[in-house]
Amino acid sequence: MTSGAAQAADDTIIPEAASRISAGATTSAEHFMAVTANPLATAAAVEILRRGGSAVDATIAAQWVLGLVEPQASGLGGGAFMLYWSQQQHQLHFYDGRETAPAAVDDQLFLQENGEPLNFLDAAIGGRSVGTPGVVKLLALSHQRHGKLAWAELFKPAIQLAERGFAISPRLYTLLKETPRLAVNPEIDKYFFLADGNPKPIGFILKNPAYAKTLKLLSRQGEKAFYAGPIAGNIVRAVQHNRNQPGKLALADLASYQARERAPVCGAFRQYKVCGPAPPSSGGSTVLAILGMLENFSDGQLTPQSTSFYHLFAEASRLAAADRDTYIADPDFVPVPTAGLIAPAYLAQRAALIDPLHSASAVKAGQPTWPQTDAARNYLMSRSPELISTSHLSIVDAEGNAVSMTTSIETAFGSRLFVDGFL
Repeated sequence: MTSGAAQAADDTIIPEAASRISAGATTSAEHFMAVTANPLATAAAVEILRRGGSAVDATIAAQWVLGLVEPQASGLGGGAFMLYWSQQQHQLHFYDGRETAPAAVDDQLFLQENGEPLNFLDAAIGGRSVGTPGVVKLLALSHQRHGKLAWAELFKPAIQLAERGFAISPRLYTLLKETPRLAVNPEIDKYFFLADGNPKPIGFILKNPAYAKTLKLLSRQGEKAFYAGPIAGNIVRAVQHNRNQPGKLALADLASYQARERAPVCGAFRQYKVCGPAPPSSGGSTVLAILGMLENFSDGQLTPQSTSFYHLFAEASRLAAADRDTYIADPDFVPVPTAGLIAPAYLAQRAALIDPLHSASAVKAGQPTWPQTDAARNYLMSRSPELISTSHLSIVDAEGNAVSMTTSIETAFGSRLFVDGFL
């Protein structure tokens, strides 16, 4: 994770490189469905679902595979937000497994000695940017509450792939070729690149015995094997002794980490109740803000695929993003006016700023209603770009339970630290 100051200081931030665009198609299923960013991860999820596993079981199996075949986007070393719909309880659960900053860092973390912010890549690459990974704890917590199959069974597809090897995809090859300053550590260089410095080619069978060993340990000992013991020690050593930027992550940070269940944020849009992840995620409130603004326009102005719809959607998105970049933070440390940001009266005021025929030259954050105790706080807008360096999966099981999970290691290939087979 990097600070807004570091991002704002660099106008050449490079998102995850594009490879190709392919036409999509809709499909349907009668019993269950899994959608992920890689067919091998989808196959692992489907295997679990066919064996009677829950949506959470399938998600766990898919994540272990994604960390192997799509390592640039997510994995054991990152974090995730999960929404889980329980069909039996008729209840939506939101699990927060995002990374947390080391206890030893302060507000000078991403500043140079002269007080100027580091540029983005200097801040992101190395140990300085590493927070305590949360995805393993999140998946363990969700499995304890919603899993059906044994924990160890969910590792088998990824372990087999890691030992047998998988063919490097065009997508992974493109990322290896286009991502700047990737092979900055010998572990990454050896795993992903040939002796001549070129990425291992499309179709190359890439094996990862270190990752298989890590997964076997987790399958036997549970999440505690990640947050204490040899794996935790290797992570901390890699962070604290990184030759690019040493960081301050400590064994105590890993040992004290806890995934959290939080209440999702919900709102109305026409005849629907729409819910999403609450802060520290910005997703739920931002989507609800966009929908709430659009609800102030007529059906004729929102005809799908029309120029009018695209214009109104873009302008509402800009206003919602301005509020996002100003007010959304970690509610464990900073008050967040979530209810005010999605209040219908407030969104009607924001919608009134949209000219149906012209794009606004500039947008700024509004003034949502705050709880009285927090009304005096001052917030400033930061530049916080949404980089395409993340993965998302959606899974529905045979009982109608559903998972929607966003999982990430932040910028493509994360901090460039490669430990025990994962980034």
